[in-house]
Amino acid sequence: QVQLSESGGGLVQAGGSLRLSCAASGSSIRQFTMGWFRQAPGESREFLAAVNYSGTIIRYADSVKGRFTISRDNAKNSVSLQMNSLKPDDTAVYYCAAVLSWINYDSARAYEYWGQGTQVTVSS
Repeated sequence: QVQLSESGGGLVQAGGSLRLSCAASGSSIRQFTMGWFRQAPGESREFLAAVNYSGTIIRYADSVKGRFTISRDNAKNSVSLQMNSLKPDDTAVYYCAAVLSWINYDSARAYEYWGQGTQVTVSS
């Protein structure tokens, strides 16, 4: 079992930056694909970024490419999401997630473990 806990959310002005962290416990994430998703009110959960178990493969959604950066530190059992040039449309609850397989890395349904989420609000 992997427990995930996000932190780093908050209120930021448009154009600003935030860094989200996801700390894992209960098991090492070394073998897991790690992903970040977000969900705005009334919307489905949206894929943002994923990194494979070794950090050698990274993928981003077009909506965040060039603005967000995912990274992982297996020694610290954690993954991060650096978010720059934030827009009001980025307002959502942000989740990290883990799954053993890289297949369907961009599908929320594929992920086995989820954090509780952290709120990000971007004001205009």
